[in-house]
Amino acid sequence: QVQLVESGGGSVQAGGSLRLSCAISGATDRSYCVAWFRQAPGQEREGVAARRVLDGSPYYDDSVKGRFTISQDNADNTLYLQMNTLKPEDTAMYYCAAGRWVGDLFGQSEYTYWGQGTQVTVSS
Repeated sequence: QVQLVESGGGSVQAGGSLRLSCAISGATDRSYCVAWFRQAPGQEREGVAARRVLDGSPYYDDSVKGRFTISQDNADNTLYLQMNTLKPEDTAMYYCAAGRWVGDLFGQSEYTYWGQGTQVTVSS
């Protein structure tokens, strides 16, 4: 059983930065993919960044490419999302997710385990 706990959300002005953390407990072997999704009020949940544990390759949605960085500390099995140059449209609840043998990296149904979410609010 894998458990995910996010932290690090908050309120920031446009242009600022935040770093989200996701503490992962339980085994996540090389078959896993880990990802960050977000959901703004009234909108569908969307994937923003993903990482294959097998080779560490990062993948980003075009809306965050060049601004967000996904990384993982293997020592304590913590997933991070560094968010720079934040925009008001980045305002959302952010979730980390984990799943095995993920095909569509930004497909919600591919992920079995989800955290409870952490709120990010960016003001203009």
